Amino acid sequence: MPALLPDSDSAVLRAALADPARDRVVVCYCAAWCDTCTAYRVKFDALADTHPATLFIWVDIEDHADWLGEEDVENFPTLSVRHGERHVFFGPMLPHIGHLERLLESLSADSAEVPTKLPNWARLQAA
Repeated sequence: MPALLPDSDSAVLRAALADPARDRVVVCYCAAWCDTCTAYRVKFDALADTHPATLFIWVDIEDHADWLGEEDVENFPTLSVRHGERHVFFGPMLPHIGHLERLLESLSADSAEVPTKLPNWARLQAA
């Protein structure tokens, strides 16, 4: 399944975020006007298809700034990876999908938590 979108996939996204079996969530923060993001989106969706146990979410920061809370995005793409309630990665990444693939291979539920000011995405979707 390709990455979900907060607007058009809200019911599915709400259920996926509430699913206790869904341990890992990957969020890509981009912008519709960004050509780099447009090209990266195709690869991000393809990667989502190869990781069915992981929830992939595509967030346009101009439409959904609330998904960032108090964090800022200065470079695209910026990604967040969460295991359970713990963020284990948050930051910009070069737009080469191989970098994200290697990152996902290296992170686990035991990875060190990364402090962020990101909101609880499930609560955002519940509203």
